[in-house]
Amino acid sequence: MEVELKFITEKNISKIIIYIFIIIMTSMILMISYFYVKNTYEDFNIQMEKFVQDKYKNQKTILKKEISTIIDIINYNATKSDEDERELKADTVRLLNNITFDRDKSNYIFVYDILKIEGGDAFAKLLVNPNRPDLIGELISTNYKDSNGKKFREDFMRDIRENGESFMEYSYNKVYTNEPKQKLSYFKYFPRWNWVIAVGIYVDDIEQEIQSSKEHLSKRVKNQVVQNILLFLLFLSIAIVISILVSQKIDEVFKRYQKSVQSKSKALKELNETLEKRVEEEIEKNREHEQLLVQKSRFIALGEMISNIAHQWRQPLSELSTILMFIKFKYNMGQLNEEVMKQKSKEADFVLEYMSHTIDDFRNFFMPKKEKENFVLNTAMDSIMTIISSSLSNNNINITICIDNNIVLNTYLNEFQQVILNIISNAKDVIIENKIEKPWIKVDSKEYDKNNIIISIEDNGGGIKVEPKNKIFEPYFTTKKDSDGTGIGLYMSKIIVEKNMNGKLKVKAGEFGARFDIILPK
Repeated sequence: MEVELKFITEKNISKIIIYIFIIIMTSMILMISYFYVKNTYEDFNIQMEKFVQDKYKNQKTILKKEISTIIDIINYNATKSDEDERELKADTVRLLNNITFDRDKSNYIFVYDILKIEGGDAFAKLLVNPNRPDLIGELISTNYKDSNGKKFREDFMRDIRENGESFMEYSYNKVYTNEPKQKLSYFKYFPRWNWVIAVGIYVDDIEQEIQSSKEHLSKRVKNQVVQNILLFLLFLSIAIVISILVSQKIDEVFKRYQKSVQSKSKALKELNETLEKRVEEEIEKNREHEQLLVQKSRFIALGEMISNIAHQWRQPLSELSTILMFIKFKYNMGQLNEEVMKQKSKEADFVLEYMSHTIDDFRNFFMPKKEKENFVLNTAMDSIMTIISSSLSNNNINITICIDNNIVLNTYLNEFQQVILNIISNAKDVIIENKIEKPWIKVDSKEYDKNNIIISIEDNGGGIKVEPKNKIFEPYFTTKKDSDGTGIGLYMSKIIVEKNMNGKLKVKAGEFGARFDIILPK
């Protein structure tokens, strides 16, 4: 060791540092490049396996949605039409036969009229199948075998009897080719007409999309690997050049070392002499920093208000999305007539108008100069239900409204509607969170005394667990999980009712959940 150290002198130390640095950097770059390429391709294979699994899972979801859409159309037509069941079935068959598919796609709708749910020969009659027009109206058997000897009809009928639906993979002649190919289909039982409605896609179409994506991703991975290796090499070259330049300065550093020490000592002496002044300057800087923190807290409060507005917009945005999806679906089906367009445009305008009013409501909560208006309570409730009825229906929540048509209020309509909507929305959220079976919400009104009326909103969501119950009206208090609530909705509702409307908002325990009472002047 002593012999080696003799070679390290002030004259050659810079060169020794360069050689050691180059060796270390080269080794590191080579190791990083090796493990990077190795891990990149391992990750690629894992991602491709996951991609294939997700692709088939997603395709099943798409098939299921297509059948759900068809059933929704059938149910919708059944509720809107005056035709009898036979005419409705005939119209539905014509409709499904008119749903065409592109030449570059192989999915299509096919329908079985089930005659014997237990299966066997002549278990069903084929009503719709664009791929096999020769079998339309013919009796078919569950004993039929595909090219691989699989009795797929027997298998999917067993699933239908047990679960009402079935995903099945089997071999069937492909559209336009008449060649047997593996096919993935989804079968759904429609008990109203004793039909099985199905849609499928050929596996080779899915595999073709997977292969195309795999080739594209593989090319991208290769390009990325090459680019990163070139980047590593460029970094190594730059590092070597920089090390050479730095080493040239090392000798100068040693020469200036003593001078630098003297300079630092002088600076330290000056620092000690001016320490008090520097402390005062730092204190002043800290004061400025505190002011910035105060200003930041105000911006956070503003962000909370914006978050509250966004919370109020979630449901209208969902309703607007539903309207647009309905219009798009009708257009794709060729059923978008002027009457439907006018109706949906009117509904969209109402939702947009409500969203616009929400901004004004938040801005004007504490402004004394707002005009009251006369409105029929029942009509106001109808407007509220237009906004929230779809959300309640989607969650199977039954809402009952018992309000006298003759009740007229003179107050702020927008704020009143917001209070009612907020309480109903909270009831809906509690019911969903507690997973209540047979959920319901009831709204009724009656005379409280000769000068006031009372509007009651009750649910079977299990009630309010906090004590005292009035704590829910405190600002920023919320019982919702995962930060879903801001804790401001009920607080603002109470301010609106009691400060702006000269009424009272109370909460108490009902027989099955919570009950909110709104007492307002007539």
